[in-house]
Amino acid sequence: MVRRACVTDKHDSEAVFGVGKGGKAEDPASRKREAPERDKPLARVRDIGIIAHIDAGKTTTTERMLYYAGRVHKIGEVHDGNTVMDWMVQEKERGITITSAATTCYWLDHQVNIIDTPGHVDFTVEVERSLRVLDGAVGVFCGVGGVQPQSETVWHQADRYHVPRIAFINKMDRMGADFEAVVTDIRTRLGAKPAVVQLPLGREEGFKGVLDVIEKTAITFDESSLGAEFTRHAVPAELVAEVELARAELVEQVADVDEQVLEAYMVSPDVPAAVLRGGIRRATLGNRMTPVLCGSSLKNKGVQQLLDAVVAYLPSPLDVPPVEGINPKSGERVTRDADDYGPFAALVFKVVSDAYLGRVVFARIYSGQLKRGQNVFNPRSGKRERVVNLLRLHADERTDVETLYAGEIAAVAGLKNATTGDTLCAEHAVIELERIRFPEPVMFMAVEPKSRADRDKLQVALQAMADEDPTCQIRSNAETGQTVLSGMGELHLEILKDRMLREFKVVANTGKPMVAYHETVTAAGEGSYTFDREIGGQRMYGGLTLRVQPRARGAGNEFVIEVSTAVLPASFRAIITQGLEDGAVTGVLSRYAVTDTEVRVVACEFDPEYSTEVAFRTASTMAFRVAVMAAQPAFLEPIMALEIATPEEHMGDILGDINSRRGRVKEMAARGALQVIRAAVPLAELFGYSTVIRSLSRGRANYTMEPREFDIVPEKVKEQLLNG
Repeated sequence: MVRRACVTDKHDSEAVFGVGKGGKAEDPASRKREAPERDKPLARVRDIGIIAHIDAGKTTTTERMLYYAGRVHKIGEVHDGNTVMDWMVQEKERGITITSAATTCYWLDHQVNIIDTPGHVDFTVEVERSLRVLDGAVGVFCGVGGVQPQSETVWHQADRYHVPRIAFINKMDRMGADFEAVVTDIRTRLGAKPAVVQLPLGREEGFKGVLDVIEKTAITFDESSLGAEFTRHAVPAELVAEVELARAELVEQVADVDEQVLEAYMVSPDVPAAVLRGGIRRATLGNRMTPVLCGSSLKNKGVQQLLDAVVAYLPSPLDVPPVEGINPKSGERVTRDADDYGPFAALVFKVVSDAYLGRVVFARIYSGQLKRGQNVFNPRSGKRERVVNLLRLHADERTDVETLYAGEIAAVAGLKNATTGDTLCAEHAVIELERIRFPEPVMFMAVEPKSRADRDKLQVALQAMADEDPTCQIRSNAETGQTVLSGMGELHLEILKDRMLREFKVVANTGKPMVAYHETVTAAGEGSYTFDREIGGQRMYGGLTLRVQPRARGAGNEFVIEVSTAVLPASFRAIITQGLEDGAVTGVLSRYAVTDTEVRVVACEFDPEYSTEVAFRTASTMAFRVAVMAAQPAFLEPIMALEIATPEEHMGDILGDINSRRGRVKEMAARGALQVIRAAVPLAELFGYSTVIRSLSRGRANYTMEPREFDIVPEKVKEQLLNG
């Protein structure tokens, strides 16, 4: 019987658990760049995220990790509303993760910094910004549902940031769980290369442990100790052939991508376990392979082995390439190594409002050290700020610390101007890291204070929420005077409204959630406008000619001033760009912002005596409107990727309903006893869809949806929007 805590056993060889760059043994010379005061050497640090579709078991898995690592002494349950990581009131009430929560635990003499991310599509921004600063991730998959829509989204987000991953197939004790089907899903739907390092021991209600393919042993768990104690023993005779076959396939798979394992394989097909684990680590770090494990987090099976795999296969800060950025003064590309004594560089990936500390920013430190009271430089604002307090995170609990080191994720209090995506660096060695990209909001609602007393409080609340969440956007409707709040979906807007009342004590009236349309151009067009007026006894003059044309969907706007400085002084260029941005934000056909449009200033009328910034800003906005109207403008609407799992007898009714909603069926496939329909449907047609799907299937079907793209609306819908 084994109880795994923060110590090694005979399987935890230095070749696997004490590795440094490239999967090799730790180089003592690397210690020269590490402060002796830090908790663990860089080679023994893991910055990881837990990512998955909603209800796959991310938070439950994280809670078990913290329990087995000794970070908490009682296991919290999502259904009981007492988890450590889901600490918001709204999370406890709904049983879902809304905001990413960070914590630190220790396992096998390693420091593991964990971020538990949301699985609901409305909060995908939390996954995006977490993956931007993490070195590795654990993708949790439901053993029954397999690869679900949000699983694909978060997986491809990780692809974009080249984050090495482990796959953990959870809920193997559930009726309908199918390990092989999920592995196939990972290969075909995600385009990954799964490497099976564990097999389930038993199926569905008979699931009792895991089969270690590398060691060729079986592991069963003691339920009386909540899985903290487990036994490693011989594989049952009837499963020996299955394990041998799986190991042979694993060895061949690793040998195909790793020379050291190939050399060992040429000597003997029975490659030693330590050599095989080393090869798996190197392949995982290179994103050439994804180790696959299995278990049941709720039933306390397999999570300790998952922690072993995090330490064994996911990278330390030394294993990832140096972070790249730009010197804003010279425009040259510069890098920063994971080095405690290098120039300080960190990326702000989250901002929160704390009742006691005020504004707190979450940052990943890539290089150097950050001390309490230290000054840091923000290249975006060009300002220096002083760090008031440093905190190590454990969900909503924070512990004061004096110094943070390279590779750490922590909170910084006292920075008033830093926003999500900002770089913090040393003023003598300026670097600006790549900003985080966020999706466009797809819904909005009008918000107004219930009384005059609430007016100022509402603005403070809205600004605080917008600071925290880049997909929460605020604008004023010039026609109605209303404040408009945009978000990623109905649940997102509901949570924002709830937070206004509970956290900020603001009573507000809100309108019905509506679709956030955009405008764009579908052809090339040209327009001119001359501003020539007398204001306050002074003549103001300026004229511009613009050419516009469409850009690729999702590319955003591009503004280019082609007029030479001999004709248009450089001091006027910034104000012209501001005028063009004003025109894009306020829209042309209606109140919706213009996007995916290239705008070129090709000519101007400038008078040295009478031209003013006011004249050119107005001229650029009006010329923009004229040019867009000449370029066949159209509305864009958000299209959702809709996935429905239904018994076969209800497919006909559901398909007919999709067609009636302007939907396009993309794929149909069987998943066990259910049929899965994947379709693209306009968001405007999906309000109240949960009630409809229950009615059509007698409550037996379920669905998920997420933003897919923006597409041009049909002419009939365009007329409705223009007349509405």
